[in-house]
Amino acid sequence: MAARAIWKGNLKLGTTKVPVKLYSAIEDKTVRFHILDSGRKRVKQHMIEPETGEDVPEPEIRKGYEVEPGRFVILEESDLESLKPKASRDIEVSSFVPLEAIEQQYYERPYYLGPDGDEKNYFALAEALGNQEREGIAHWTMRNKIYTGALGAQDGYLVLSTLRNAEEVVSAAQLPKPGGTPPSKKEIELAKHLVGMLEGEFDPAEYKNEYRERVMEFIAKKAKGHAPRLSAVKTKRKTTSLDSALAKSIESLKKGKRAA
Repeated sequence: MAARAIWKGNLKLGTTKVPVKLYSAIEDKTVRFHILDSGRKRVKQHMIEPETGEDVPEPEIRKGYEVEPGRFVILEESDLESLKPKASRDIEVSSFVPLEAIEQQYYERPYYLGPDGDEKNYFALAEALGNQEREGIAHWTMRNKIYTGALGAQDGYLVLSTLRNAEEVVSAAQLPKPGGTPPSKKEIELAKHLVGMLEGEFDPAEYKNEYRERVMEFIAKKAKGHAPRLSAVKTKRKTTSLDSALAKSIESLKKGKRAA
């Protein structure tokens, strides 16, 4: 099935505008269940007053932000409406930075940017960006929310990933400081050796949501009237000479420490 655009706008670089369509680059495959009663009828959720258990009518429901325990600032829909950002269809690129300038924890959700008519300029930009190890820092407003993103190129198309705000990212400086003596040269070399022995290639087809597959298999069998029994989950583990090699390396390090 062809990808479906979820938003349209213009990619703006200086005075140049390239019309684009936004497509989601990922698809949620989470297994979702309906909530039913014993008679297999759907049940509804209600807002209730916890002390009395009575339903709260919708007109009486308010949104509040707790500024201190038990004290709330009430916001009306008109208040929130007045705070919404100004609508825009421009994805404005403010600068280009080296790929390593953006740390991994800032990336949030990827999208594809596809051409929306001006294919010549679109693919020229995608090719130019693909040949440089840089990403563009982009800003745009979509569905009443302001976004910052990283613009790159992949397989001849533009890719736009939303970025988290700085206040959402936990710095590594907040982690516990290392204690004791720093690792020796031999220990560092051993670590490099272990990493090298595990060198390989990433094949996304090898990694699947096995829980989801088992749940869907169970549902399919049960829907046909069977009483399914699934085999126990087995831990996949490559058994090679790597284990013995690692053990020898670690034992060698231990001997070196004892000799010292």
